[in-house]
Amino acid sequence: MAATSTSPLSSLSSLSASLPSPTRLPISLSLRAISPRARLSVSLPFASPHGGYGSWASTSTSSTGKLRRRGLEVVCEATTGRRPDSVAKRERQNEKHRIRNHARKAEMRTRMKKVFRALEKLRKKADAQPEEIIEIEKMIAEAYKAIDKTVQVGALHRNTGNHRKSRLARRKKAIEILRGWYVPNAEPVAAA
Repeated sequence: MAATSTSPLSSLSSLSASLPSPTRLPISLSLRAISPRARLSVSLPFASPHGGYGSWASTSTSSTGKLRRRGLEVVCEATTGRRPDSVAKRERQNEKHRIRNHARKAEMRTRMKKVFRALEKLRKKADAQPEEIIEIEKMIAEAYKAIDKTVQVGALHRNTGNHRKSRLARRKKAIEILRGWYVPNAEPVAAA
């Protein structure tokens, strides 16, 4: 290899050219750079003359000087390209959970929007009655239930769920105060 080449990949190709040729080539090759003080190791599968599979390895340290350029060394690991079954199962589960969590969050947001729209309509209504808030309280209870379910399955953090429930309660309380149906007590009454 020429002394001017600094590419770890060209160093790797010179290393593989100097080693005996395997009869079975790897399907994929993964490379990663490691710390300067580490050693380079290459391991590739081959068909053994005695049946089965084995591997041959080569190790290079700084004494050879060919694979060590500017503090980088290359570690090669041959894989067959097939992922374990557990990885495929985890991907299926993740997709199923993502769809389910999205549906829960969408339901929660829909119920919250319905409450906000009803409260806004009540705020703009000129002749609103205190009994109209009862229907909104039922809608708020449904929204709380949807939020709690979303938090329970882990699709939403519990602090975020509490924050959203608090938004609903504050908005309802603001409408009640605006209409005069609720008067906040300025002085707390001492218990007798």
